[in-house]
Amino acid sequence: MTVKTKIIKIGNSQGIRIPKSLLEQLDFSGEVEIDIQDNQLVLRPISPARKNWDAAFAKMAERGDDRLPDNALPATEWDETEWEW
Repeated sequence: MTVKTKIIKIGNSQGIRIPKSLLEQLDFSGEVEIDIQDNQLVLRPISPARKNWDAAFAKMAERGDDRLPDNALPATEWDETEWEW
């Protein structure tokens, strides 16, 4: 969908209004990153840190893939001589 819009004055800056229908299609809300690529503005949503981690951890638990194996890392000399429980 191509939409025409005008650059408008917003205080000392300028901006554009993005139609709600476009924002809904892209699922944009909150903050976005703006970049210039090939002389074009590119908008990307900023995803919250750890977004969807709950679902990923649930899938790992279903597969039994949510534990470190006991032999994941070899013991070091420090582990053998210095470590105390």
